[in-house]
Amino acid sequence: METSGNFFEKVYEVAKQIPFGRVTSYGAIAKYLGAAKSARMVGWAMNASHNNADIPAHRVVNRNGLLTGKFHFDGTNLMQQLLESEGIVVKENQIQNFNIIFWDPFKELL
Repeated sequence: METSGNFFEKVYEVAKQIPFGRVTSYGAIAKYLGAAKSARMVGWAMNASHNNADIPAHRVVNRNGLLTGKFHFDGTNLMQQLLESEGIVVKENQIQNFNIIFWDPFKELL
C-alpha cells in the first residue's frame, strides 16, 4: 500500500502536464493512476498543492466541469479567474464546452 504522499506526488506529476487552456477531472487523474475510486484523494492532493505554483490545481474540476474546489483557493473567484485567463469560459461555476476542452490523461499520456 503506497502512502498518500507518494500518491500525491503522482497526482502532481499528471496535473503538471495539463496543457494551458485545458482541464481534467479528479476522476480522470485517479483512473490514469490506476486508482479509479480515488477521485476524492486526488481532490485532497489538489487542495494540498496550493502553495506550489508549479501545480495548476485550477485546471482540475469535477466530472461535470464544476469548480467544486474553488473554495480552497485564496479568494472565492481565483479559480475561475485563473481559468478565464487561459481562455476558458466559466458560467455559474461550470466550465462551458467542457467536452471540447477536457484533457484525458488516459488518452493523452502514454
